[in-house]
Amino acid sequence: MIERLGLTSDLSGEPSGLLALCAVLGLPLLLGLLGGAVRPVRGWPIAVAGLLLLLALGWLAQVVGSGVGQAWTLDIGLLALHWRVNGLALTLLFLTHLIVLASALYAPTYLRDVVKATRRSQAWFWPLLGVLTSSLSLIWVAADLLLLYIGLELMGLTAVGLLLLPGKVDALVAGMRYLLLALVGSLAFLLGVSLLLGAWGRLDLAGLAQVAETGALLWIAMALLSAGLLLKAAAFPLHAWLAPVHASAWIPISALHAGLVIKASFFIALQLWLVLVPAASTAAALIGVMAGGAVIWGGVKAWRAVRLKDVVAWSTVSQLGYLLLAFPLLVGTDPAVAALAWEGTWLQLAAHALAKAAMFMAAGNLILATGESRVEGLAGASRRFPLALLSFGIASISLIGLPPSMGFTAKWLLLHAALTGNHWTWMAVLAIGTLLSAAYVFRVFRFSFAEDAPTLDYRPVPWGMDTIALLLALSALLLGLVAEWPLALLRGPGGEP
Repeated sequence: MIERLGLTSDLSGEPSGLLALCAVLGLPLLLGLLGGAVRPVRGWPIAVAGLLLLLALGWLAQVVGSGVGQAWTLDIGLLALHWRVNGLALTLLFLTHLIVLASALYAPTYLRDVVKATRRSQAWFWPLLGVLTSSLSLIWVAADLLLLYIGLELMGLTAVGLLLLPGKVDALVAGMRYLLLALVGSLAFLLGVSLLLGAWGRLDLAGLAQVAETGALLWIAMALLSAGLLLKAAAFPLHAWLAPVHASAWIPISALHAGLVIKASFFIALQLWLVLVPAASTAAALIGVMAGGAVIWGGVKAWRAVRLKDVVAWSTVSQLGYLLLAFPLLVGTDPAVAALAWEGTWLQLAAHALAKAAMFMAAGNLILATGESRVEGLAGASRRFPLALLSFGIASISLIGLPPSMGFTAKWLLLHAALTGNHWTWMAVLAIGTLLSAAYVFRVFRFSFAEDAPTLDYRPVPWGMDTIALLLALSALLLGLVAEWPLALLRGPGGEP
């Protein structure tokens, strides 16, 4: 698996590839500063900026090609910074830019007409969005613990800044609680990095894979690293901060946070396990127990949630359980099982990111239209606002795992991996999670299709906000029909399973 992560020590990179990578990392910062200065109120400048970012990413993809990837090292005094770009990194970069662009296009109308954000809040939104995009991109391509820590801290601090932008008391309380827990997670991560550096004198992941020796010190370091990252990822039972954060956040920020931010911490954690303790199947099974708890507890809480945003937030906790199944299915398992789980894990991450961003936007549109935050208050929405409910429903197809969505393909691969390895417990987790997902989704539709809805004052939703949510939901659905394209990138050279 270390080869599929692009962390082999013999990789080299072309100077043009490094230049393209710098463009991918630096352009969001520049465009974010420009957005803060001009505070765009229309979608076309944002679309132009998004096109520039996609062109830079296309340039990087063209340079890297479809091989094992490329890697670069930059020596700064005693420090050596390591980057690498391979199929997995390109997949995650494309996913990040797509969701960021959708959230940015959704934001102007939402900030101006829905929440009536102050000029100061609008001015801060765009630079913070730029820093968040660059920090996420850095995490996907970083190949040493120093760069991973820098990306993790930048991402966490900018996420807190975005959550604080509403300026209301509940947003400030939730944001400060999130900041405190993020700092605790960062401290644990930093302590783990310090132990690895002190023991083996290096921070590059490819080098650590060669010199790290199994023992008490490595396991203490891994416990600290894992605890910090799983706290940031809202993994069960370290998830209590997630729902309050989304309850008070702006809709495009919730879409970014649920779609991308918590995925970055999961990505780092799984990467470290595959690099440092690739055979620790017993310890990975403990993460699998956490996965089962997340799927069941998050699903039950989503099913019983009173407010629509809480349904979507608790659904995130539940769906993260599917990603946590990657640990027992990838670490210390048969190569055939690991190959299937590898593909299923990253497809599940992409499917959940797209569907959850779409679901948050659709939920925000429904709340705006009806003026009701409660699920029971959606009565009659099917007649008055079919497009918003359609977006919510299409996104739900991928979350539940129904064909032909990408969520179905991902869960099928995970189920196949569990069946191949005779992991009946994880198969049961997947089955129970699917039933719970259907339960809380159909509960929303049960109220939305109520025919005895009272006459309320409805507010029309701007067509652009509805369209963006629908396009994101359709992408999660229709990409399941062309799943071979991302799978070919994830498989690496030759495209073999």
